[in-house]
Amino acid sequence: MQDLLQKHWHHLPASEVIDLLDTRGEGGLDQFEVSGRQERFGANALTPAKGKGPLQRFLQQFNQALVYILVAAIVIKLALGGYVDAAVIFAVVLLNAVLGFAQENKALNALAALSRALTTEATVVRAGNKQRINARDLVPGDLVMLASGDKVPADLRLLQVRDLQVDESALTGESVPVAKQAGELAHDAALADRRNMAYTSTLVTYGTATGVVIAIGDGTEIGNISGLIAGTQQLDTPLTRQVGRFSHYLLYLILALAALTFVVGLAHGESWVAMFMATVALAVAMIPEGLPAVLTITLAIGVGRMAQRHAIIRRLPAVETLGSTTVICSDKTGTLTRNEMTVQKLSAGGAHFDLSGVGYGPEGSLQQQGLAVDPGKHPALAALLRAGLLCNDSLLRERDGIWQVEGDPTEGALLVAARKAGLDSQEALAGAPRLDAVPFESQHQYMATLHAGESRMVFMKGSVESVLARCSGALDAGAKTVTFEPEVVLAQVDAMAAAGLRVLAFAQRPASNDQETLGHQDLAEGMTFVGLQGMIDPPREEAIRAVSACRDAGVRVKMITGDHAVTAAAIAGQIGLDQRAGPGAAPAALTGTQLATLSDSELTAAVNDTAVFARVTPEQKLRLVQALQARGEVVAMTGDGVNDAPALRRADIGVAMGITGTEVAKEAADMVLTDDNFATIAAAVEEGRGVFDNLTKFITWILATNAGQGLVIVVAVMLAQPLPVLPVQALWINMTTAVFLGLALAFEPKEPNLMSRPPRAPGSPIVNGELALRIAMVGVMLLVGAFGLFEWALLRGASEEQARTIAVNVFAVGQSFYLLNCRSLRWSMFHLGLLSNPWIWAGISTMMLAQLAFTYLPLFNHLFHTAPIAAFDWLPIIAVGLTIYLAMEFEKAYRRRSGALPRFARALR
Repeated sequence: MQDLLQKHWHHLPASEVIDLLDTRGEGGLDQFEVSGRQERFGANALTPAKGKGPLQRFLQQFNQALVYILVAAIVIKLALGGYVDAAVIFAVVLLNAVLGFAQENKALNALAALSRALTTEATVVRAGNKQRINARDLVPGDLVMLASGDKVPADLRLLQVRDLQVDESALTGESVPVAKQAGELAHDAALADRRNMAYTSTLVTYGTATGVVIAIGDGTEIGNISGLIAGTQQLDTPLTRQVGRFSHYLLYLILALAALTFVVGLAHGESWVAMFMATVALAVAMIPEGLPAVLTITLAIGVGRMAQRHAIIRRLPAVETLGSTTVICSDKTGTLTRNEMTVQKLSAGGAHFDLSGVGYGPEGSLQQQGLAVDPGKHPALAALLRAGLLCNDSLLRERDGIWQVEGDPTEGALLVAARKAGLDSQEALAGAPRLDAVPFESQHQYMATLHAGESRMVFMKGSVESVLARCSGALDAGAKTVTFEPEVVLAQVDAMAAAGLRVLAFAQRPASNDQETLGHQDLAEGMTFVGLQGMIDPPREEAIRAVSACRDAGVRVKMITGDHAVTAAAIAGQIGLDQRAGPGAAPAALTGTQLATLSDSELTAAVNDTAVFARVTPEQKLRLVQALQARGEVVAMTGDGVNDAPALRRADIGVAMGITGTEVAKEAADMVLTDDNFATIAAAVEEGRGVFDNLTKFITWILATNAGQGLVIVVAVMLAQPLPVLPVQALWINMTTAVFLGLALAFEPKEPNLMSRPPRAPGSPIVNGELALRIAMVGVMLLVGAFGLFEWALLRGASEEQARTIAVNVFAVGQSFYLLNCRSLRWSMFHLGLLSNPWIWAGISTMMLAQLAFTYLPLFNHLFHTAPIAAFDWLPIIAVGLTIYLAMEFEKAYRRRSGALPRFARALR
């Protein structure tokens, strides 16, 4: 039996399926057989994934090089008696661990959401009796009955079908409900094309059917996706990887300098105790204690800004990842498009018409060759619109200023088209009330209605093939019946289909005045062809602009959809995904069937040059993301269905739809869009770039200070001089400047033309060579200023406490001036606006007040071994800070004027 469950059930005749599963015909399984199969196959539920326990996952949050440095700082501060400072740093470390644990815990809920998707009831036939049971109790071979509104409880091979339509968007990405049938299909039919199958978690929207269970739990298509999620590695974000590498390098540098300082000091004859204190001072001076806190706060500020732009961030590092994104893989329906079918082209009486306007709103007009058209002057066109209005089961309503369709979106598009032309459905039905109808059935592919009125009339709409086969005449431009030429109509159909339009054909015929009912026998022949209506789910205007903005920013957009290739390519052409195809031209699409034939190396090559992927399976979406990542791309992946969850989890940043998205997709994603709009992704990319800009500015600012302090201590040891900065004083500088000064950079507004830059190279370090040079320059100036003024004060007869107070104030004032440089790594603060970030001035003012307390209050003098200094001593201190500011502004101006700016701008990537 287990081998049987792996068969291609869609390819087998229904009778053979029944025999293979040993189901008792129409009576279903008896209870004894059900019990045996439940013991053999287990419950119809997903197997929970085995993962790390909560304690192990929490402790893993501390396994980072930067945390090691901070733990070392805690130990050092405890050794120095700095219990309050040690407690503050420990609180920062603990907060980061708690946040990371909480965010990871949310991501793991994706599998739990999948399990909840299977918690439903099912109507089965067992031992000849129809009964309602918990879907967990289903077994392979059970006969299941489906009706409108049911959630499919297991994977079924359909045996009997009556007008069944199933919404499979959560599984396949199909934008409209799929009509089902019972006959066997080709062996190589793709998942989205298996019309004789119904899959777990999809929704029955219309009709009824009976099917036999061929897979439950882990063996279903949803179970396969669950396995993909469980086996998908969730990658670190670019920021996490870069901070990790940076932390390791910083750790090695600090240890190397500490060891060198210790050895050199001993060689100069210093005592072990003195050198230990110098080494401690060096470590405290160079450890950026404020980095984790500012990193977390900066990301949190980015989260708040994105929430205002309809993007909810579930994992903090995802904020920055958006700024690193090089490729966005987007779903089509509802994200790039409006998810509102819209009639765009009509053909009637040998003439062709365009219909403007998008969505379900009635704004729009009929045009012919760019000129407005009055339907009253085109009888055939009026007849076509009337047929679409009357042969229709849906309703168009306005609620709170928003037009909505109740029923099938395709029929809704026909109602909107008629309304744009001035026809009202209520008036039309009042003048031609419906007497009977033949509902749409998948085996017939048409719907027909019988209407009373001045003369009774039958209207038909359906697939082109089914309608044309029943026509013997056609309406000309004056609505007169003439000879029917199907080849002319088929040529027009091909032209519409090539534009990605879904084409419906319409026909009519008079009925006798005594006809009260309508059957298929009345529709077999003798119909008169009325015309064609071509519709499509149009692209969002804001999505077109957003794709253009992404292109200007160097971010490529690729469409990955479960929809048909022609439709997907047409939308891609209208949006402008691939400019190589020419303005508005549809780019070539790669289908899931074609993807299945490509090796991993071939796919890695093909994914770079293809903008549209259609009819893809969940496994193929995951492969596409992996192929892009193999090329070094930072990938953002959008999705809303269960089928998108594995790719969302694997992508560098997964983006789920908040309105139409399933809970599974939201749990697997890093970001949720509250408006399901692609333009929000582009806005989030801009915010992400701004966040990384501010992080880069902060790191460039704080490392210069740490470098200056470290150099002062190293030089003092090398020259066998007293330390200009004691460990407790270095701690004061690092903690106060990070909080009062550095944190203000987190509130720095985004710089102009942020989206005109290319994306940052994925493998680039946080601090490249040019920024390292700037950090070294500032560090050297702080060294010269602090060490020079320290020695000068001693030569003037000042005490060591006063000299050290002057040195510490050099760092505080120098950092304040350098903070103004770091508001932009390219432009002056005058270019940005002096008051565009008031937090900068508030921070500098607070820092200066703190330094006055540090210098003159007796309590601070006692705690930090400082002493009051004369007012005259502040002049050279301020001169050092002003020198740093002017030197850095000159350096930025030189780079701009010399053409070095393009190279320097790469520091921001």
